[in-house]
Parts: sequence; C-alpha cells; structure tokens
Amino acid sequence: MSTPTFSILLGGNITVTDRLRAVTKDSRVIAADSGIHHASALGLTPEIWVGDFDSSDEALKAAFPKVERRAYPASKAATDGEIAIAEAISRGAERLILVGALGGERSDHVLQHYLSALSLVEDNFEVMLTSGEEEAFPLCNDAGMELDLPKGSLFSVLGFTALEGLTIRNARYPLKNFKLTFGSSRTISNVAEGIISVTLSKGRAMLLARPYDKSGA
Repeated sequence: MSTPTFSILLGGNITVTDRLRAVTKDSRVIAADSGIHHASALGLTPEIWVGDFDSSDEALKAAFPKVERRAYPASKAATDGEIAIAEAISRGAERLILVGALGGERSDHVLQHYLSALSLVEDNFEVMLTSGEEEAFPLCNDAGMELDLPKGSLFSVLGFTALEGLTIRNARYPLKNFKLTFGSSRTISNVAEGIISVTLSKGRAMLLARPYDKSGA
C-alpha cells in the first residue's frame, strides 16, 4: 500500500519542473493562503484551502470557487503553512511535500519551514521541501536516504547541529563516518555521480539538492 501523501501549497516561489510535477502528481493537496496560486500551474486541485487569506486577493479567491475554504483570524498563533500541515496530518498524511517552501520574500518563513520539517521527521513523517529547482530533505538521528540526481548536479548537507557518523556515497567528495562541527561549510557544494546515499548517526541536518544545476560538473 502506498504511503498517504499530501502536497502542501505554500506561498514561496516555484519553478514548474518535470521533477516537481512527478512528485506531486498523485498526492492529495491542501493550499495555505496564497499558495493556492501554484495549483493551476501544477494541474492540482486542493481539497481544502486554509489560512487568514491576507495574501489572497479577490481575483485569486474567485478563481477557486469550488474549493472548500477555512478561514482563521490574522492574530492566530501559527502560520498558514503550519495550519495546512496540521490539517493534512488530521486527514491521515504520513508523507508531506512542502511546495513553495524554499523561496520567496520572507526568509523567516523559509527558515521556519526547515525547522518544521526537522520536527516532523523526528515524529516519523516523511518530508520533502521543494521549489522545483531545489529539493530539501530533513535528516535526524539514525537517518538515511538515497536520492536520484542527475550526474554532475549540486547538493549540500546543512548541519543544524554538530553531526556524527555522516556518510556520503556516490559523490565527488565522499565521506565515511565523518564528524561535522556545527557551523562548518565542509559539506556545501558537493557533486552527485548519480543516485547519492546519505546516512547520519547523530544530529539534525538538511540535504539540499539542485537537480538542474550542473555548475559543479
């Protein structure tokens, strides 16, 4: 049985790519405020639209008259994205794709998306953040993953804490059981040789990939 997957449409910028279309194609969809404007570009129909709607003008609201809308006060204690994620979890989500989580005018929101993703993966959810051009995957204690990347594309491992037992395989700069000090740039701008493998014994990190960026090739 496939993992129940929800795409959460957030307000950050996206580039519609083949990888983005493929990863969201068969998911259920929830839109957070202005994130619904990604729905048409991706050929998706949200089952619910949540938020305080301070970023959604009347034209955007009129474009989706049949989507159930749930409004929250502007003085709420959570972001629209966090509300949308909670709604997805209440509907059975086990895998979350945060679309529009990696770009936009609000760097505080982008950083919060990273932190939320790390918290979610610690609660055993599968999480991906994407802008279409970039993809990010949170990793925590005893974590591991494989990611199919075009040969020559860039990726980095960002340590949100000190890391222990970091192993990177099938990359130009492999590591084995490496200890990364907090704040080190050692794992920035690696180059994939194809399907990369990253494992981590202890710590919190984010694998950030740029599948269409061959500047390191």
